[in-house]
Amino acid sequence: MSRGAARPRARAAGLRLITSLATGATAAGAARLGYAALNRRPPGGIKTWSRTNHRGEPVTLLEGPAVAAGAIAGVLARAGVRVMSGSSRPRADAAAVLAAVGAAAFGAYDDLAGSGDRRGFRGHLGALRHGEVTTGAVKLGGIGVTGLLAAVVAGGPAADIGLNAGLIAGGANLLNLFDLRPGRAIKVAVAAGAPGAVGAVAAAGAAGVAGPAASLGAALALLPEDLAERAMLGDAGANALGAMLGASAAGLPRPARIALLAGITGLTAASEKVSFTKVIERTPALHRLDMAGRRPVPPAAPPEE
Repeated sequence: MSRGAARPRARAAGLRLITSLATGATAAGAARLGYAALNRRPPGGIKTWSRTNHRGEPVTLLEGPAVAAGAIAGVLARAGVRVMSGSSRPRADAAAVLAAVGAAAFGAYDDLAGSGDRRGFRGHLGALRHGEVTTGAVKLGGIGVTGLLAAVVAGGPAADIGLNAGLIAGGANLLNLFDLRPGRAIKVAVAAGAPGAVGAVAAAGAAGVAGPAASLGAALALLPEDLAERAMLGDAGANALGAMLGASAAGLPRPARIALLAGITGLTAASEKVSFTKVIERTPALHRLDMAGRRPVPPAAPPEE
């Protein structure tokens, strides 16, 4: 490749990098502002959003709506930049926003109205067989429908629409399964989204929407609150992040998306039989990553004599 041909490509990659960084920064700032505003005036009062974590200590679920709002703000900001630069992709950006809004809304519904008595597909489907419609079943169905609508908005052949809908809904559900310990879901989101964010900078069209930069920026902005066990993503935040990461994979080649969906499906099925927490605790490398930045786990009390 000649120097003359390489320069425009380098400029384009530099512009994509700057845009991605600006998208992430916008999402991070919006998430922090949203979190502060929600804590000042929590909708329905503080008790509505207060839960007990794995230590038995109170945490707030307001992190979730703040992260979702920040990520959406990042996508909208990047969409505006694209319009001004003449490289607008309104369908892709609209699909990412729709996926996040739907996942966050149905996740928040389950956060606030759910009892937690039924968990996983097996629990919710078992309840349905007995005529009980759980909030979790409503959430799963709602995220499935909005995921399909987002995929339709993004466009493409029917096979791609089906794949993208599965990635959005599957990503939303899978990430939520990791939101059981401080910072875990965000760390998984970073591990899953970072390659897509790098690919979006390195090659035009890869991971073509603003999903990775926006969702990761918003999540990382509130990671300190999560690690300090002051707040947690809850279904609203984890579902929204997972849905946006799924939407961001729409620009990948079809074989890559098929493999990704197979992985999501396999892990989701495995979660019905295996505890991710136990697997992480028994795997030294995963345990170290899981504990990074977290408060130490107190040793178990010796048995009484």
